[in-house]
Amino acid sequence: MATIRVRESGVRAADLEAQRAALIEFAAEMYRPLVRGDQRAKGEQYVRGLLLEGRRKSIQPMAARLADGDEEGLQNFITDSPWDDEPVRRRLARRMTAEIEPEGWIVDDTGLPKDGRFSPGVAHQYCGALGKTANCQVLVSVNAASDLASCPLQWRLFVPKSWDQDDERRRRARIPDEVRHVPKWQLALEIIDQLLEWGLERRVVQADGGYGDTTAFRVGLEERELEYAVQVKGSQTSAQPPDAVPVAPAYQGRGRPPVARYPEKPSCLRDLVMSAGREQVRTVSWREGDRGPLASQFIALRVRPANDAQRDQDGVLPERWMLAEWPEDKDEPIKYWLSNLPPETPLVTLVRLAKLRWRVEHDYRELKQCLGLDHYEGRTFCGLHHHLTCVTVAHAFLTCCRLTRGDPTAARPQPAAA
Repeated sequence: MATIRVRESGVRAADLEAQRAALIEFAAEMYRPLVRGDQRAKGEQYVRGLLLEGRRKSIQPMAARLADGDEEGLQNFITDSPWDDEPVRRRLARRMTAEIEPEGWIVDDTGLPKDGRFSPGVAHQYCGALGKTANCQVLVSVNAASDLASCPLQWRLFVPKSWDQDDERRRRARIPDEVRHVPKWQLALEIIDQLLEWGLERRVVQADGGYGDTTAFRVGLEERELEYAVQVKGSQTSAQPPDAVPVAPAYQGRGRPPVARYPEKPSCLRDLVMSAGREQVRTVSWREGDRGPLASQFIALRVRPANDAQRDQDGVLPERWMLAEWPEDKDEPIKYWLSNLPPETPLVTLVRLAKLRWRVEHDYRELKQCLGLDHYEGRTFCGLHHHLTCVTVAHAFLTCCRLTRGDPTAARPQPAAA
């Protein structure tokens, strides 16, 4: 595969035609689980339409731009054809894990603004794409990431509670009976379970505060023997210092023996950092940016997060890393993370893994701006997931192109010519 220059809304027709053979080969590999040859052909055609430069990546305009465009055939392939997208995503996840050699699995979600009330899962909810509450769908994803490249491995549609009892909307959207409201953090764990079932090697999990602040999510990761570096709120997350010891009151001889408790109330992470003081802050550079090395000031402390779910049988809370970013021009830290990485982990490693989440923002921008992630106009559950699978195949093809040439900027969106 050679470099493809991606413009603001996709790839120029001449550039894409030059890579047609590579795209056909890649699509054939990804869609091999599909039984019928016409389905595999439509898969390649749909991916080509997503890649081709154009403002809208819904079926009608894509078919009009393609020399062999077949609007009815593409509509049937996405909306009505009963092909199973899971084997395709499994092949893609395994291929892209080998290509990227990821350091982490990034958990995140993104909103797709929508009009009306009949698109599957649509509701008035927070939409990160708009930065406010709006009518939208929300997708949870787990992405394989290194500093050079990243790719979504699997998706889940978040179904709000309002959909559970709305039989009319469920019927019109063809949502399977077993698909019900599940918290986003739990959807993320379900995706991770699937990745492990597919045989992918465990990676360090990164997530923002929407997931990291949930104790059950962190416990779920540890139950799956996964390491993590997740963002939390410094003023709301509490912990004991590492040398704190629980004390059991004297047993009076009646009833159950008392459970050991820490004599002092836990402090919030902010207070623990402020007590440690700026003298423990260190400057760390974690990667090369477009304008040179990225660096800031950080402090890392060993703490015991104060949540009963993680106490052992003796009432002891486990030690974890608390990482805080505290720039020199700020009076207090601006970001906090908790991590279960080993005690001997160097500070630069903690920072680099905590900061790996920047990759997913690039993913979402490319998936939406160039590949039409949020352009699907159908209103069925199956159609949405078929579209998601094809968009992910298109994104994976671009990722392979830039990795082949060793140029991480080669397939990034470029400004359109004036």
